[in-house]
Amino acid sequence: VSLDKKLLSKFDELIDKQGYQSRSEALRDLVRRQLSEEQLSNPKAKGVAAVFLVYDHHSTKLTDKLISLQHSHNLASSLQVISSLHVHLDEHDCLEVIVLRGQVGEINKVAESILSMKGVKLGRLNIVAT
Repeated sequence: VSLDKKLLSKFDELIDKQGYQSRSEALRDLVRRQLSEEQLSNPKAKGVAAVFLVYDHHSTKLTDKLISLQHSHNLASSLQVISSLHVHLDEHDCLEVIVLRGQVGEINKVAESILSMKGVKLGRLNIVAT
């Protein structure tokens, strides 16, 4: 791989700041990330995801809906709820992390339905190809 000196210098600064031991490892990670992104463009690809949401636990029936969804066997047949984590942030707000495994398209649908629930203040989906 050849790079001009200015680009290589900026790359070296970046990987040094991120703690890489070598350019090779940094390049391998970049290639893996790009290949994963390409794979995620296929809705039938396998993936694993974490859905992060912050919500007011006093919000009407939201907690019950989240629990019901996680216990539901009506999720898409290719989708599993692997685990969840519930953290009390303060007297009103909670953080919920729901880990899903299955087809990327189904993960996206379920995550969108979770994040759009009334009472969810903030949310994010983080998904990687498997």
